[in-house]
Amino acid sequence: MNAIEKVMNAIPKEFQITTPLVQDTYLVNGELKKWTGKTTAVYSTISSTEEYEPTLLGSIPFMGEAEALEVAESAQNAFNNGQGLWPTMKVVDRIKCMENFVAQMKTTRAEVVKLLMWEIGKTLGDSEKEFDRTIEYINDTIESYKELNSQSAHFSKVQGINAMVRRGPIGVVLCLGPYNYPLNETFTLLIPALIMGNPVIFKPAKHGVLLISPLLEAFRSCFPKGVISIVYGRGREIASPIMRSGKVDILALIGNSKSAIALQDQHPNKNRLRLVLGLEAKNPAIILPDADLDLTIQECIAGTLSFNGQRCTALKIIYVHENIAAEFNKRFAEKVDALAFGNPWEKGVSLTPLPETEKPAYIQELIDDATGKGAKVINAKGGEHSDNFIFPAILFPINKDMRVYHEEQFGP
Repeated sequence: MNAIEKVMNAIPKEFQITTPLVQDTYLVNGELKKWTGKTTAVYSTISSTEEYEPTLLGSIPFMGEAEALEVAESAQNAFNNGQGLWPTMKVVDRIKCMENFVAQMKTTRAEVVKLLMWEIGKTLGDSEKEFDRTIEYINDTIESYKELNSQSAHFSKVQGINAMVRRGPIGVVLCLGPYNYPLNETFTLLIPALIMGNPVIFKPAKHGVLLISPLLEAFRSCFPKGVISIVYGRGREIASPIMRSGKVDILALIGNSKSAIALQDQHPNKNRLRLVLGLEAKNPAIILPDADLDLTIQECIAGTLSFNGQRCTALKIIYVHENIAAEFNKRFAEKVDALAFGNPWEKGVSLTPLPETEKPAYIQELIDDATGKGAKVINAKGGEHSDNFIFPAILFPINKDMRVYHEEQFGP
Protein backbone atom coordinates (compact mmCIF):
# COMPACT_ATOMS: atom_id res chain seq x y z
CA MET A 1 0.00 0.00 0.00
CA ASN A 2 1.49 3.35 -1.06
CA ALA A 3 1.45 6.57 1.00
CA ILE A 4 -1.57 8.06 -0.78
CA GLU A 5 -3.60 4.89 -0.29
CA LYS A 6 -2.73 4.94 3.43
CA VAL A 7 -4.00 8.50 3.79
CA MET A 8 -7.13 7.79 1.76
CA ASN A 9 -7.85 4.70 3.84
CA ALA A 10 -7.76 6.93 6.92
CA ILE A 11 -10.65 8.90 5.41
CA PRO A 12 -13.99 7.11 5.86
CA LYS A 13 -15.15 5.74 2.51
CA GLU A 14 -18.36 7.78 2.50
CA PHE A 15 -16.36 11.01 2.80
CA GLN A 16 -13.64 10.32 0.23
CA ILE A 17 -13.33 12.48 -2.89
CA THR A 18 -12.95 9.97 -5.68
CA THR A 19 -14.05 12.09 -8.65
CA PRO A 20 -13.87 15.90 -8.82
CA LEU A 21 -17.25 17.61 -9.19
CA VAL A 22 -17.32 19.54 -12.46
CA GLN A 23 -20.03 22.19 -12.19
CA ASP A 24 -20.60 23.06 -15.84
CA THR A 25 -24.10 24.58 -15.74
CA TYR A 26 -25.67 27.69 -14.30
CA LEU A 27 -29.32 28.47 -13.66
CA VAL A 28 -30.92 31.23 -15.71
CA ASN A 29 -34.47 31.75 -16.96
CA GLY A 30 -35.57 28.36 -15.65
CA GLU A 31 -32.85 26.47 -17.52
CA LEU A 32 -29.65 24.77 -16.39
CA LYS A 33 -27.56 26.30 -19.13
CA LYS A 34 -24.37 24.58 -20.25
CA TRP A 35 -21.15 26.47 -19.58
CA THR A 36 -18.29 25.99 -22.05
CA GLY A 37 -16.11 28.97 -21.09
CA LYS A 38 -13.30 29.46 -18.59
CA THR A 39 -13.46 27.61 -15.28
CA THR A 40 -11.98 27.97 -11.82
CA ALA A 41 -10.58 24.98 -9.94
CA VAL A 42 -11.96 24.47 -6.43
CA TYR A 43 -9.51 23.12 -3.85
CA SER A 44 -9.83 22.05 -0.24
CA THR A 45 -7.09 22.93 2.23
CA ILE A 46 -7.57 19.41 3.60
CA SER A 47 -4.89 17.12 2.21
CA SER A 48 -5.54 13.63 0.83
CA THR A 49 -1.84 12.82 0.57
CA GLU A 50 0.88 11.95 3.09
CA GLU A 51 2.87 15.06 2.12
CA TYR A 52 0.64 18.10 2.40
CA GLU A 53 -1.13 18.98 -0.83
CA PRO A 54 -4.52 20.70 -1.26
CA THR A 55 -7.24 18.38 -2.57
CA LEU A 56 -8.89 19.14 -5.91
CA LEU A 57 -12.65 19.06 -5.31
CA GLY A 58 -13.86 20.17 -8.71
CA SER A 59 -14.40 23.27 -10.79
CA ILE A 60 -16.94 26.04 -11.34
CA PRO A 61 -17.65 28.42 -14.23
CA PHE A 62 -15.67 31.66 -14.33
CA MET A 63 -18.39 33.99 -15.54
CA GLY A 64 -18.34 37.65 -16.43
CA GLU A 65 -20.40 40.67 -17.32
CA ALA A 66 -22.41 39.03 -20.11
CA GLU A 67 -23.75 36.32 -17.81
CA ALA A 68 -24.30 38.84 -15.01
CA LEU A 69 -26.49 40.98 -17.24
CA GLU A 70 -28.25 37.88 -18.58
CA VAL A 71 -29.47 36.85 -15.12
CA ALA A 72 -30.31 40.43 -14.18
CA GLU A 73 -32.59 40.73 -17.20
CA SER A 74 -34.14 37.32 -16.51
CA ALA A 75 -34.95 38.30 -12.91
CA GLN A 76 -36.33 41.68 -13.95
CA ASN A 77 -38.59 40.01 -16.53
CA ALA A 78 -39.80 37.54 -13.91
CA PHE A 79 -40.80 40.42 -11.63
CA ASN A 80 -42.24 42.55 -14.46
CA ASN A 81 -42.94 45.55 -12.22
CA GLY A 82 -44.77 43.30 -9.78
CA GLN A 83 -47.04 41.82 -12.47
CA GLY A 84 -45.05 38.65 -13.19
CA LEU A 85 -46.24 35.11 -12.54
CA TRP A 86 -44.29 34.71 -9.29
CA PRO A 87 -45.14 38.01 -7.55
CA THR A 88 -48.83 37.65 -8.46
CA MET A 89 -49.08 33.94 -7.67
CA LYS A 90 -51.44 32.93 -4.87
CA VAL A 91 -49.73 32.51 -1.51
CA VAL A 92 -50.83 28.90 -1.26
CA ASP A 93 -49.17 28.13 -4.60
CA ARG A 94 -45.90 29.83 -3.67
CA ILE A 95 -45.88 27.82 -0.47
CA LYS A 96 -46.44 24.63 -2.45
CA CYS A 97 -43.39 25.45 -4.60
CA MET A 98 -41.30 25.94 -1.46
CA GLU A 99 -42.55 22.69 0.09
CA ASN A 100 -41.60 20.83 -3.08
CA PHE A 101 -38.15 22.38 -2.89
CA VAL A 102 -37.68 21.27 0.74
CA ALA A 103 -38.70 17.72 -0.15
CA GLN A 104 -36.09 17.57 -2.91
CA MET A 105 -33.44 19.29 -0.79
CA LYS A 106 -33.74 16.63 1.91
CA THR A 107 -32.53 13.98 -0.57
CA THR A 108 -29.19 15.82 -0.96
CA ARG A 109 -28.22 15.78 2.74
CA ALA A 110 -25.32 13.33 2.58
CA GLU A 111 -23.67 15.03 -0.42
CA VAL A 112 -24.09 18.55 0.94
CA VAL A 113 -22.72 17.55 4.37
CA LYS A 114 -19.69 15.91 2.75
CA LEU A 115 -18.97 19.04 0.70
CA LEU A 116 -19.39 21.30 3.75
CA MET A 117 -16.61 19.35 5.47
CA TRP A 118 -14.23 19.41 2.51
CA GLU A 119 -14.90 22.96 1.32
CA ILE A 120 -14.87 24.90 4.59
CA GLY A 121 -13.48 22.43 7.12
CA LYS A 122 -16.60 22.30 9.29
CA THR A 123 -16.82 19.25 11.58
CA LEU A 124 -19.16 16.41 10.66
CA GLY A 125 -21.50 17.21 13.55
CA ASP A 126 -21.65 20.91 12.73
CA SER A 127 -22.09 20.22 9.01
CA GLU A 128 -25.04 17.96 9.76
CA LYS A 129 -26.47 20.61 12.08
CA GLU A 130 -26.13 23.27 9.41
CA PHE A 131 -28.09 21.21 6.90
CA ASP A 132 -30.78 20.20 9.41
CA ARG A 133 -31.13 23.74 10.78
CA THR A 134 -31.58 25.02 7.24
CA ILE A 135 -34.41 22.58 6.59
CA GLU A 136 -35.97 23.59 9.91
CA TYR A 137 -35.56 27.27 9.03
CA ILE A 138 -37.32 26.85 5.69
CA ASN A 139 -40.21 25.02 7.35
CA ASP A 140 -40.44 27.73 10.02
CA THR A 141 -40.46 30.39 7.31
CA ILE A 142 -43.31 28.63 5.54
CA GLU A 143 -45.33 28.51 8.78
CA SER A 144 -44.59 32.18 9.51
CA TYR A 145 -45.72 33.12 6.02
CA LYS A 146 -48.96 31.20 6.47
CA GLU A 147 -49.60 33.08 9.71
CA LEU A 148 -48.72 36.42 8.11
CA ASN A 149 -51.08 35.73 5.24
CA SER A 150 -53.86 34.73 7.64
CA GLN A 151 -53.43 37.95 9.63
CA SER A 152 -53.57 40.06 6.48
CA ALA A 153 -57.04 38.70 5.69
CA HIS A 154 -58.50 40.62 8.64
CA PHE A 155 -58.89 44.28 9.45
CA SER A 156 -56.67 45.69 12.17
CA LYS A 157 -56.50 49.07 13.84
CA VAL A 158 -53.43 51.04 12.76
CA GLN A 159 -52.94 54.50 14.28
CA GLY A 160 -56.65 54.77 14.96
CA ILE A 161 -57.65 53.66 11.48
CA ASN A 162 -59.21 50.31 10.61
CA ALA A 163 -57.11 48.90 7.81
CA MET A 164 -56.33 45.69 5.97
CA VAL A 165 -52.54 45.54 5.67
CA ARG A 166 -50.94 43.16 3.21
CA ARG A 167 -47.26 42.64 2.48
CA GLY A 168 -46.04 42.10 -1.05
CA PRO A 169 -42.81 41.60 -2.99
CA ILE A 170 -40.46 44.53 -3.54
CA GLY A 171 -38.45 43.48 -6.57
CA VAL A 172 -35.26 41.78 -7.69
CA VAL A 173 -32.89 40.62 -4.91
CA LEU A 174 -29.14 40.09 -5.26
CA CYS A 175 -28.18 37.51 -2.61
CA LEU A 176 -24.55 37.16 -1.52
CA GLY A 177 -24.02 34.79 1.40
CA PRO A 178 -20.95 34.07 3.57
CA TYR A 179 -18.49 31.19 3.35
CA ASN A 180 -18.70 30.24 7.03
CA TYR A 181 -22.38 29.25 6.80
CA PRO A 182 -22.72 28.91 3.03
CA LEU A 183 -26.01 27.04 3.33
CA ASN A 184 -27.76 28.20 6.51
CA GLU A 185 -27.03 31.92 6.59
CA THR A 186 -27.30 32.23 2.83
CA PHE A 187 -30.74 30.65 2.93
CA THR A 188 -31.86 32.98 5.74
CA LEU A 189 -31.54 35.70 3.10
CA LEU A 190 -32.69 33.77 0.06
CA ILE A 191 -35.73 31.81 1.30
CA PRO A 192 -37.80 34.70 2.80
CA ALA A 193 -37.11 36.80 -0.29
CA LEU A 194 -38.29 34.00 -2.58
CA ILE A 195 -41.41 32.99 -0.70
CA MET A 196 -42.62 36.61 -0.55
CA GLY A 197 -42.60 36.73 -4.36
CA ASN A 198 -39.25 38.37 -5.12
CA PRO A 199 -37.04 36.98 -7.91
CA VAL A 200 -33.53 36.25 -6.55
CA ILE A 201 -30.10 36.30 -8.18
CA PHE A 202 -27.76 34.17 -6.09
CA LYS A 203 -23.96 34.02 -6.33
CA PRO A 204 -22.47 31.43 -3.95
CA ALA A 205 -19.53 32.39 -1.74
CA LYS A 206 -15.94 31.72 -2.80
CA HIS A 207 -15.69 28.84 -0.33
CA GLY A 208 -18.68 26.51 0.02
CA VAL A 209 -19.60 26.91 -3.63
CA LEU A 210 -19.77 23.30 -4.84
CA LEU A 211 -22.25 22.30 -2.13
CA ILE A 212 -24.89 24.30 -4.02
CA SER A 213 -24.51 21.97 -7.03
CA PRO A 214 -26.71 19.17 -5.60
CA LEU A 215 -29.51 21.74 -5.14
CA LEU A 216 -29.53 23.19 -8.66
CA GLU A 217 -32.07 20.77 -10.08
CA ALA A 218 -34.41 21.36 -7.14
CA PHE A 219 -34.22 25.12 -7.71
CA ARG A 220 -34.83 24.64 -11.43
CA SER A 221 -37.80 22.31 -11.13
CA CYS A 222 -39.60 23.87 -8.18
CA PHE A 223 -39.81 27.53 -9.20
CA PRO A 224 -41.02 29.32 -12.35
CA LYS A 225 -38.41 30.51 -14.85
CA GLY A 226 -36.45 33.58 -13.87
CA VAL A 227 -37.50 33.38 -10.22
CA ILE A 228 -34.14 32.03 -9.06
CA SER A 229 -30.88 32.51 -10.95
CA ILE A 230 -27.57 31.02 -9.81
CA VAL A 231 -24.28 32.25 -11.25
CA TYR A 232 -20.61 31.68 -10.48
CA GLY A 233 -17.51 33.82 -10.50
CA ARG A 234 -15.69 36.58 -8.65
CA GLY A 235 -17.75 39.26 -6.97
CA ARG A 236 -16.30 42.08 -9.03
CA GLU A 237 -17.00 40.16 -12.27
CA ILE A 238 -20.58 39.20 -11.38
CA ALA A 239 -22.04 41.35 -8.61
CA SER A 240 -20.63 44.65 -9.87
CA PRO A 241 -22.24 44.53 -13.36
CA ILE A 242 -25.54 43.42 -11.82
CA MET A 243 -25.51 46.40 -9.47
CA ARG A 244 -24.47 48.83 -12.22
CA SER A 245 -27.41 47.64 -14.35
CA GLY A 246 -29.82 49.21 -11.86
CA LYS A 247 -32.07 46.15 -12.09
CA VAL A 248 -31.58 45.17 -8.44
CA ASP A 249 -34.05 46.49 -5.86
CA ILE A 250 -32.60 44.77 -2.78
CA LEU A 251 -29.01 43.92 -1.88
CA ALA A 252 -28.94 41.05 0.63
CA LEU A 253 -25.38 40.45 1.81
CA ILE A 254 -23.62 38.81 4.72
CA GLY A 255 -19.98 39.88 4.71
CA ASN A 256 -18.10 43.07 5.44
CA SER A 257 -19.07 46.72 5.28
CA LYS A 258 -16.37 47.52 2.71
CA SER A 259 -17.97 45.16 0.18
CA ALA A 260 -21.49 46.34 1.00
CA ILE A 261 -20.59 50.01 0.52
CA ALA A 262 -18.69 49.31 -2.70
CA LEU A 263 -21.68 47.47 -4.20
CA GLN A 264 -24.20 50.04 -3.00
CA ASP A 265 -22.15 52.84 -4.56
CA GLN A 266 -22.27 51.12 -7.96
CA HIS A 267 -26.07 51.22 -8.13
CA PRO A 268 -27.28 54.10 -10.32
CA ASN A 269 -30.15 54.81 -7.91
CA LYS A 270 -28.64 53.82 -4.57
CA ASN A 271 -31.05 56.09 -2.69
CA ARG A 272 -33.88 53.67 -3.49
CA LEU A 273 -31.86 50.48 -3.01
CA ARG A 274 -33.04 48.39 -0.04
CA LEU A 275 -30.29 46.80 2.05
CA VAL A 276 -30.41 43.60 4.12
CA LEU A 277 -26.94 43.27 5.64
CA GLY A 278 -25.05 41.17 8.17
CA LEU A 279 -21.61 42.70 8.67
CA GLU A 280 -18.41 42.35 10.69
CA ALA A 281 -18.21 42.59 14.48
CA LYS A 282 -15.65 42.75 17.28
CA ASN A 283 -17.72 41.05 19.98
CA PRO A 284 -16.48 41.34 23.58
CA ALA A 285 -16.98 39.16 26.65
CA ILE A 286 -16.80 40.87 30.04
CA ILE A 287 -15.79 38.70 33.01
CA LEU A 288 -16.60 40.10 36.48
CA PRO A 289 -14.92 39.04 39.76
CA ASP A 290 -17.89 36.98 41.00
CA ALA A 291 -18.13 34.87 37.83
CA ASP A 292 -18.25 31.08 38.04
CA LEU A 293 -14.94 30.45 36.26
CA ASP A 294 -15.70 26.87 35.27
CA LEU A 295 -18.87 27.92 33.47
CA THR A 296 -17.31 31.14 32.18
CA ILE A 297 -14.33 29.38 30.61
CA GLN A 298 -16.60 26.79 29.04
CA GLU A 299 -18.69 29.55 27.48
CA CYS A 300 -15.61 31.48 26.37
CA ILE A 301 -14.20 28.40 24.63
CA ALA A 302 -17.48 27.94 22.75
CA GLY A 303 -17.78 31.65 22.05
CA THR A 304 -14.27 32.17 20.75
CA LEU A 305 -13.48 28.91 18.97
CA SER A 306 -16.64 27.26 17.66
CA PHE A 307 -15.83 26.66 13.98
CA ASN A 308 -12.33 28.02 14.63
CA GLY A 309 -13.73 31.43 15.56
CA GLN A 310 -14.92 31.97 11.97
CA ARG A 311 -18.27 33.44 12.95
CA CYS A 312 -19.48 37.04 12.95
CA THR A 313 -21.04 36.30 16.36
CA ALA A 314 -17.83 34.83 17.81
CA LEU A 315 -16.16 36.41 20.82
CA LYS A 316 -13.16 38.33 19.51
CA ILE A 317 -11.86 39.98 22.70
CA ILE A 318 -12.27 39.18 26.41
CA TYR A 319 -12.18 41.79 29.19
CA VAL A 320 -11.34 40.17 32.55
CA HIS A 321 -11.44 41.93 35.93
CA GLU A 322 -7.91 42.38 37.25
CA ASN A 323 -8.71 40.52 40.49
CA ILE A 324 -9.29 37.25 38.64
CA ALA A 325 -7.18 37.80 35.50
CA ALA A 326 -4.29 35.54 36.53
CA GLU A 327 -6.52 32.59 37.46
CA PHE A 328 -8.72 33.04 34.40
CA ASN A 329 -5.71 33.21 32.07
CA LYS A 330 -4.15 30.07 33.55
CA ARG A 331 -7.30 27.98 33.30
CA PHE A 332 -8.40 29.37 29.94
CA ALA A 333 -4.97 28.64 28.42
CA GLU A 334 -5.05 25.05 29.69
CA LYS A 335 -8.52 24.46 28.21
CA VAL A 336 -7.59 25.95 24.84
CA ASP A 337 -4.41 23.85 24.60
CA ALA A 338 -6.47 20.73 25.35
CA LEU A 339 -8.62 21.23 22.22
CA ALA A 340 -8.03 18.58 19.56
CA PHE A 341 -7.10 19.48 15.98
CA GLY A 342 -7.91 17.17 13.09
CA ASN A 343 -9.96 16.58 9.96
CA PRO A 344 -13.70 17.32 10.12
CA TRP A 345 -14.86 13.68 10.16
CA GLU A 346 -12.58 12.64 13.05
CA LYS A 347 -14.24 12.03 16.40
CA GLY A 348 -13.52 14.43 19.23
CA VAL A 349 -12.11 17.15 16.97
CA SER A 350 -12.79 20.78 17.90
CA LEU A 351 -10.34 22.60 15.61
CA THR A 352 -10.13 21.92 11.88
CA PRO A 353 -8.23 23.12 8.79
CA LEU A 354 -8.96 26.70 7.73
CA PRO A 355 -10.57 27.14 4.30
CA GLU A 356 -8.66 30.35 3.49
CA THR A 357 -5.08 29.56 2.52
CA GLU A 358 -3.90 33.03 3.53
CA LYS A 359 -5.52 33.00 6.99
CA PRO A 360 -2.65 31.38 9.02
CA ALA A 361 -0.22 34.03 7.75
CA TYR A 362 -2.69 36.82 8.58
CA ILE A 363 -3.20 35.49 12.12
CA GLN A 364 0.57 35.30 12.53
CA GLU A 365 0.82 38.96 11.49
CA LEU A 366 -1.60 39.90 14.28
CA ILE A 367 0.37 37.82 16.79
CA ASP A 368 3.69 39.40 15.73
CA ASP A 369 2.22 42.89 15.89
CA ALA A 370 0.80 42.31 19.39
CA THR A 371 3.93 40.67 20.83
CA GLY A 372 6.01 43.47 19.35
CA LYS A 373 3.91 45.93 21.37
CA GLY A 374 4.04 44.18 24.71
CA ALA A 375 1.65 41.19 24.53
CA LYS A 376 2.65 37.63 25.34
CA VAL A 377 1.27 34.33 24.02
CA ILE A 378 0.17 32.73 27.29
CA ASN A 379 -0.80 29.25 26.05
CA ALA A 380 1.93 26.75 25.20
CA LYS A 381 0.52 25.76 21.80
CA GLY A 382 -0.43 29.27 20.75
CA GLY A 383 0.77 30.14 17.26
CA GLU A 384 1.87 26.63 16.28
CA HIS A 385 1.01 26.30 12.63
CA SER A 386 0.95 24.00 9.62
CA ASP A 387 0.09 24.52 5.96
CA ASN A 388 -3.64 24.79 6.68
CA PHE A 389 -3.94 25.81 10.32
CA ILE A 390 -2.60 27.98 13.12
CA PHE A 391 -3.30 26.99 16.72
CA PRO A 392 -5.26 29.59 18.73
CA ALA A 393 -2.95 32.03 20.51
CA ILE A 394 -4.20 33.74 23.66
CA LEU A 395 -2.61 37.19 23.76
CA PHE A 396 -2.24 39.10 27.04
CA PRO A 397 -2.09 41.96 27.88
CA ILE A 398 -3.66 43.80 24.95
CA ASN A 399 -3.79 47.53 24.32
CA LYS A 400 -5.39 49.84 21.78
CA ASP A 401 -2.19 50.24 19.78
CA MET A 402 -2.35 46.62 18.62
CA ARG A 403 -4.03 45.58 15.35
CA VAL A 404 -5.75 42.66 17.03
CA TYR A 405 -7.59 45.07 19.33
CA HIS A 406 -9.34 46.65 16.35
CA GLU A 407 -9.38 44.08 13.54
CA GLU A 408 -11.87 41.24 13.35
CA GLN A 409 -9.50 38.27 13.16
CA PHE A 410 -12.24 35.85 12.00
CA GLY A 411 -10.13 32.85 12.88
CA PRO A 412 -8.48 31.03 15.79
